[in-house]
Amino acid sequence: MLKLSKLALAIALGTTSSLSQASEIDDLQKQLQLLKQQMQQLQSKLDAAEEKSQQQAEKQAQIDAQVAKQQKQLEQQTAAVEAPKKESGIKVGGAVRTNFSHTSYNDGNKNRGGDFDFDIFRLNFAGDVGDVQLNAEIRFFDYMTAVKYAYAAYDFAEDWQVQAGITKVPFGNWPYNSHNYFFGTTYYIGLEDDHDLGVLFKRKIADNWQIDLGFFKNDELGGVDGYVSDRSDRYSYDVVGFRSADEGIYAEPTNAIGEYNTFSGRYGYHFEHDGGTTELGVSALSGGLHDGEDKAGDYYAWAVHLNSTIGPWNFQLQHGEYNYDIDNVDRMAVGAYAFYDSIAAEATMTNANIAYSLPVEWGPVTNLQFYNDYGIIYDKSDNSEDTWMNVTGVSVAAGGLFTYFDFVQAKNQPFVGGSIAGDSDETETRFNINIGYYF
Repeated sequence: MLKLSKLALAIALGTTSSLSQASEIDDLQKQLQLLKQQMQQLQSKLDAAEEKSQQQAEKQAQIDAQVAKQQKQLEQQTAAVEAPKKESGIKVGGAVRTNFSHTSYNDGNKNRGGDFDFDIFRLNFAGDVGDVQLNAEIRFFDYMTAVKYAYAAYDFAEDWQVQAGITKVPFGNWPYNSHNYFFGTTYYIGLEDDHDLGVLFKRKIADNWQIDLGFFKNDELGGVDGYVSDRSDRYSYDVVGFRSADEGIYAEPTNAIGEYNTFSGRYGYHFEHDGGTTELGVSALSGGLHDGEDKAGDYYAWAVHLNSTIGPWNFQLQHGEYNYDIDNVDRMAVGAYAFYDSIAAEATMTNANIAYSLPVEWGPVTNLQFYNDYGIIYDKSDNSEDTWMNVTGVSVAAGGLFTYFDFVQAKNQPFVGGSIAGDSDETETRFNINIGYYF
């Protein structure tokens, strides 16, 4: 009986234990289910939060992009307002010049103690319309009117410009092979400050070098058959004919010719050094000569040149040759300033110039430049005497006034009592003052 009671008790206890464990398992399952639901709810909240955050990020990105765009537009507008506007249009300037001279070769001039004359009135036009630039100069003398240059220019690349019209022939020291009012001897043979009708390509100074390449169809008056009343009415010297043996030095040429299809090139390399720069360069040109019906011959010229600035000092050296090649011709006719002159068909040329610039404060006077320019033309094909010219002087800058004081000594030199084709042994002198007001 006792054993049965113990057995019953054990069964009762076992059943109770099983029921308790089952209850605990059920509670755990409920807790797990609740935890799972909570995790699902949390994940849903996280997903919603992430989607909202992404939407906010996209919206912020759009706002940032809009702000950046507005900021850029504002910067562009500010720059447009603050930057100086390039004015389009043509500006007009010019000069009025008078001239005093006292010479050794004109008795009347000497007896009067010199002469004071009107020299020139000129107008200059410069500016641009759109991207095309215009530069022109017309000169009015008592005895003629002449266009010095007139061309349109366009910068077609960062370092390159093209010019078309009456433009400067690239040759020799630039812009002038001289410092004085009378230029150098090379001017009177058409190889300094010469202007012709054509196209010029200019490379600006970059990487220490520059180059100018030009093709000139003919001279500025249209060549041998240009529609002009007088082929000597021009600013720069050009060949306009050739001389027969019995023809006078200053006569209008009976054998008219003109330059055509001329190629010209100038190369300069720039060295930088203490006090300034030095340009070492070479120039060459070649073209044809035409008599109006047929080709009459060819011509060429070359030169090596140096232009150095060291502090206030400037040094110029140039040496070269020219040759007008026409069968059995030793002398050419040239024209400029309303008269005809003559040069040897072939010759050698050399120039040596020095100048010193001195800034001052003397009332309106701001700068003085002292100079001595020397040039010689020799080994002439017509066997004429050498031409040489030495100019000692000073130029004075004072506001709009620019004045040259020149003492000239020369032999067989135009405008100093001679001609490049002359045979004089006399050295002539000229004291000259040229006063110009530039506006």
